[in-house]
This record gives sequence, structure tokens and C-alpha cells, in this order.
Amino acid sequence: MFAFFAENLAPIMFLSLIVVLLMGYPVAFALAFVGFVFGFIGIEMGLLPINLFGAIPDRIFGQMSNETLLAIPFFTFMGLILERSGMAEELLDTIGQLFGPIRGGLAFAVIFVGAILAATTGVVAASVISMGLISLPIMLRYGYDRRVAAGTIAASGTLAQIIPPSLVLIILADQLGRSVGDMYKGALVPGLLLVAAYAGYIILMSFLQPASVPALPPQARSLRGWKLFGKVITSLVPPLVLIFLVLGTIFIGVATPTEGGAMGAVGALVLAAMNRKLNLAMIQSALYATVKLSSFVIFILLGARVFSLTFYGVDGHVWVEHLMTSIPGGEIGFLIIANLLVFFLAFFLDYFELAFIIIPLLAPVADALGIDLIWFGVMLAINMQTSFMHPPFGFSLFYLRSVAPTRAYKDRITGATIQPVTSGQIYMGSLPYLAIQLVMVVVVIAFPGLVTHYKSGSVAVDPSTIELNVPMPGAGGENPFGTPTQPFGAPEPSSGEPAAPSFGAPAPAPDFGSPTPSFGAPPEAPTQSQP
Repeated sequence: MFAFFAENLAPIMFLSLIVVLLMGYPVAFALAFVGFVFGFIGIEMGLLPINLFGAIPDRIFGQMSNETLLAIPFFTFMGLILERSGMAEELLDTIGQLFGPIRGGLAFAVIFVGAILAATTGVVAASVISMGLISLPIMLRYGYDRRVAAGTIAASGTLAQIIPPSLVLIILADQLGRSVGDMYKGALVPGLLLVAAYAGYIILMSFLQPASVPALPPQARSLRGWKLFGKVITSLVPPLVLIFLVLGTIFIGVATPTEGGAMGAVGALVLAAMNRKLNLAMIQSALYATVKLSSFVIFILLGARVFSLTFYGVDGHVWVEHLMTSIPGGEIGFLIIANLLVFFLAFFLDYFELAFIIIPLLAPVADALGIDLIWFGVMLAINMQTSFMHPPFGFSLFYLRSVAPTRAYKDRITGATIQPVTSGQIYMGSLPYLAIQLVMVVVVIAFPGLVTHYKSGSVAVDPSTIELNVPMPGAGGENPFGTPTQPFGAPEPSSGEPAAPSFGAPAPAPDFGSPTPSFGAPPEAPTQSQP
């Protein structure tokens, strides 16, 4: 029994973590608890050194001094300020008026505003809640199918998961040991393709079921002509400038992600002041929510450090690597199993927990198989996006459920009675978008160039072709380092005097006079002369 436990301590530890998480304990404390318990068990069994936990303070200090993670509170604060400044409401109203005359216009507005909010806020909860409060009553007022309306709002909010400056991309870059800027560049094209796929679904619904996505009636389109054009300009230009300020400076290499987040936070304050929405109460509320989310992330990260210290100590990473590399199919088999693992764990864990628990186990295997880790990270980020859309545990569905009407109410514009939105309708509306996200994972696997284009501007160097040619003294009979100066301040030789010996030609042996010194050898007996 002892031998079996000692040989299988790593898988038993991992299964114990899953059990503790399913029991409902907070993730940060579950990770630390399992790490400490199995660490002490390993020490008592003689499998781990007795000073194992002496490394924890150093690991915690190293994590707290990680400047990359500073981008998380900056981007969170920026998103919360923008969400509370009314930018989302103004964007939805303007783009809704712009697309109003066509079928599905409100749904297109929700998708495009979701993409803009994703590129400025990076917070899923803020996007879903704000669009649910603003656009859902309007979509219900003008006869949208409840499933289509609910699914579109929930899915559009999850774009903040994959479109930079996503918080999960920062975490993935940190866990994979790669640049956040490269992760942002790699995720940009798949994120935009996902926006196009969402819009394509609405176009398909407008042909198959036109009554489910009606156009706005003429009386609801209050903006036309130059007035609409001016409203579009004034509503779209400020957030687009902010997007360039944040992402553009990161992509062109002027600013690091942390510096870009700081500029974005300042830009959000400026936009809120321009909209006359900036006040002390809003700043306090945004700061409180930022500290709350940042503390949540840091506690999970510290718990993961304790868990990984023990897990690596019992060679858990070796067990995972052997397990994953023994899968039939090589690289493709590993990618399939890794995506299935993340997909099913997303039913129970959110993206932060997946990033801190699963990614450190899968990344070494992917690196050993020669997989580009930026491509691998973007692929898993799209997969983890499904954690928001899984019925019945999807967080995006919970956010929408919290703001969707649960009872019939009278619309304040038309005076008609609007029926409530049920949880079943929210779940059914999420399924088509969940399928689109899974298809996008397959597309990224099939076409890795969608992500690896981030390397197009870099110079590839093959280490095997590098040659180091160091000139050595005496090469070619000359001193390659130049003529040496005389040592100890000796005067330079004048003309006619012998020059200093060259490093290329051996100097003559010194002559100490006759007889040659014996250096301790016994003197030879003198020979007697013949008479």
C-alpha cells in the first residue's frame, strides 16, 4: 500500500483537488490546502525534502513583483470607468439607429458594441450586464425572439475574453512564459473572425426566420441623415482613439501592456470627464471593484503556487507529460485531448481557475512537442470562452439572468405588456453561439497562421547556423589585437633597437650565461686531464 501511494502520489493529489473543488470550497484555499496536505504527506514519507515549504516566501515574492500582472488592475479599472460613464448606452443607441432599417439591426448593434467594449474594457461581466440592461428591453419591445436576443447578448459579452486587452490573455501569457504583446497580436485575428461568425449567424437567421430578428419600425428611427452621421462620429471616435491608445501602442512596441493599461485607465477617466459623468462616487466604486477582482486573482495565483510547488516536487509534471505524450496521434491527439479536458472542466471552473490549474500542466507538454505556445494559448483562450456559455453553469448566462425580466411588465414606450425571459430561453439561445465558439477552436487548429502571424515582423534565427569566430593571438603570424604597449611604463624602443617580440613568432630562449644553472641538480665531478 505504501509503495502504491508513493508511486501514484501525483495523480492522487490531482484527483483530490478536483474532489475538494467539487465540494464547493473556494479555489484559492482549495489549491493551498491540497498543496500543504500532500506536501506534509510527502515529507513524512521521505519523498520530499524537509525544507520544501521554505521556498514558498521566495515564490510569493517573485509573483508579487511580477510587473506583467499590474496590467490586470489597470485594464479592470479602465473597463469599469467606461461602463459607468454611459459609453455603452450611447454606442448601442447610435449603432442601433445606424443598423435599424435592416433585419437583425439591433442584434448587429449588440455584436459590434460588444466587440468595441471588449477592446476597451476587457471585462465580461460589465459587457453582459450593461448590454442586458440597455439592449434587451429594446429588442423585446420590437419583437425579437427571446432566445436570439438572450444568446446574442450573452455571447457578445464573452468577446471580452478573446479580443485584446483581455484579462485572461494576460494570465495565459504569464503562465506560458510568453510576451503579452505577442499574445495580443496572435488573438486579434481569431477574435475578429469570431465577431464575423456571430454576425453571420444573425444574417442566416434573417433569411431562415425573419420574424425572429425584425427591423426597427420607422417611428423608432429618430436619427437620419447628417444628424445620424454626426452622432456616429461623436460616439465612435472617442472609444476608437482609446483602443489605439491602448492596443496600438502595444502592437507597435511603444508601450508595454502594463504601460498601455495605465494609459487606458487615464484615457477612460478623460472620456468620463468629457461625458460629464466623472465623480468621486464613481471612482470609489470602480476602485473598490478593481481591488476586489485583483485580490481574487492574486489569491488564486498564490494558492496555485503552493499547489504547484508540491505537485512538481512529487514529479507531477513528469506524470502529466508521460500521460499526454503517450496519447495516440502525436501532436493532433494531444491537442484534441487538451481541448476536451478544458471544455469539460469549464463546466465547473471559470477561466481564471483553468488558467492557473490546467495551463501549467499542459504547457510543458506542448513545448516538448514543439507546439508554438502563443498559438496554443490563443486556442485554449477560445475554448475557455465556452466556460461563460455552458448551460447551466455559464457565468455569462448568470449575468444576463440577473438583469433579464422575470415577470411581465408594461413597456414605457409602446404601453404593451412584455412577457418575461425564462432561464430555458437563455440557455437555448446560448447553444448556437456555443457551437460557433467550438467551430472557431477547430478553425484555429486547422489554420495556425491565423495566430502565428504575430511572428511576421520578427527575424527568425536558426541557432545551428550561428558561427563564432574569435581571433586568436598568433593567427597568421600577426597579433590581431594590435601592437602591445611596453609593460610597466617602459619607453618605446627607438629606431635601430630590436622591437618587442611578436606574439606570432616564438621569442628566443633567454641565455643566463655559462655554465647553465643546475636549479638544484648535484654538480658534476670535474674530469681529470690526461698528463
